[in-house]
Amino acid sequence: MFLAFFFAHKNFTVYQMDVKSALLNGLLEEEVYVEQPPGFEQKTIGDKVYKLKKALCGLKQAPRAWYDTLSQFLADNGFTKGKIDRTLFRIHDGESILLVQIYVDDIIFGSTNKEMCEKFSNLMQHIFEMSMMGELTFFLGLQVKHLKDGTFISQTKYTRDLMNKFGMEEKSSVKIPMNTSIKMDMDADGKAVDQTRYRALIRLLLYLTASRPDITFAVSVCARFQSAPKESHMTVDKRILRYLKGCQEVGLWYSKEGGFKLVGYSDSNYAGCRVDKKNTSGTCQMIGNRLVSWFNKKQNSIATSTAEAKYIVEGSYCAQVLWMRQQLRDFDIKENETLTVYCDKMSAIDVSKNSVQHSSTKHIDSRNHFIRDLVEKNIICIEYISTENQLANIFTKALDFERFSNLRKSLRLCVL
Repeated sequence: MFLAFFFAHKNFTVYQMDVKSALLNGLLEEEVYVEQPPGFEQKTIGDKVYKLKKALCGLKQAPRAWYDTLSQFLADNGFTKGKIDRTLFRIHDGESILLVQIYVDDIIFGSTNKEMCEKFSNLMQHIFEMSMMGELTFFLGLQVKHLKDGTFISQTKYTRDLMNKFGMEEKSSVKIPMNTSIKMDMDADGKAVDQTRYRALIRLLLYLTASRPDITFAVSVCARFQSAPKESHMTVDKRILRYLKGCQEVGLWYSKEGGFKLVGYSDSNYAGCRVDKKNTSGTCQMIGNRLVSWFNKKQNSIATSTAEAKYIVEGSYCAQVLWMRQQLRDFDIKENETLTVYCDKMSAIDVSKNSVQHSSTKHIDSRNHFIRDLVEKNIICIEYISTENQLANIFTKALDFERFSNLRKSLRLCVL
């Protein structure tokens, strides 16, 4: 989503190319030998084997060998590798910049200067066997639509296929993915369901969260019961599908308007897990008014208060936001010297600013206290925000329709 926001804001022309037989281009560093393939034996050499110079599909070294070969080729031609994302490459030509993102045999590249795109395309096709796929419209199940005032990313086709696969065509739709009255537990006395089918549904829904943060919490809760799924768990899964049925064309909107200020929202649901009473953490990061990253996770330890729960999620969240700041620097954006994190609990903010360990904080793991150092150095600024404006709330608990729809709108989830 980083590239989606950047390409949209900078008015990049974005293209996609595919490397034919990419894994066969990797030069091997190790000594690897293979038997003579059936039907191609040379009787004159007897039982001798072949020593490989390049990788073959199926070798565990093949993906790494291809990446090493491609990255060395790009480095020899003036590209620099991202310090954070090692699959991101860039090159400058005056004030213009060309960004190249590698995903195995798929390559996305874009620039404000079309000549740089043409040069890169010709350079790649001169060395490797490539197929140009034109402007980026579809990538790994994500549909990308470039408009005059922004970029829209959705998984509409993927969602429709999901509806068909699980027979939801005739089912009625619902307005929210999880009912606020639902309290999921192990349901030891419940009727068991097909574990394979349940896991397959969870896997498909998890991939859908790449463009649908509105279902992240519901899917993460259902994913906790994959070891022994019951009918009650499958019912909640089916409710998520019924919700998606009514909003299949919803996606993320990345406007060209707005600056590059990186802000974050962190929240937690105290004792949110009914099984072990652990807290549920939720965070999201916005650049300007565009959502670029989010996650939901059950905390590793049990907190003794809401303040402690929110303080712990702030600490783990800071590592993420610092990583994102460095990622922005790879894009030549250096406006975020002090990062703002919003929290809706004043007591958690006070703990982050107080370097003295009182009895109420002595038991907190020291690794969660590095946020204090960041606050003292003015790298992180934690500010209070009301619960009504806490965007991360949607990642930590089930919400009523009015609250849910308001947060979904604030995250720029819409229908094109």
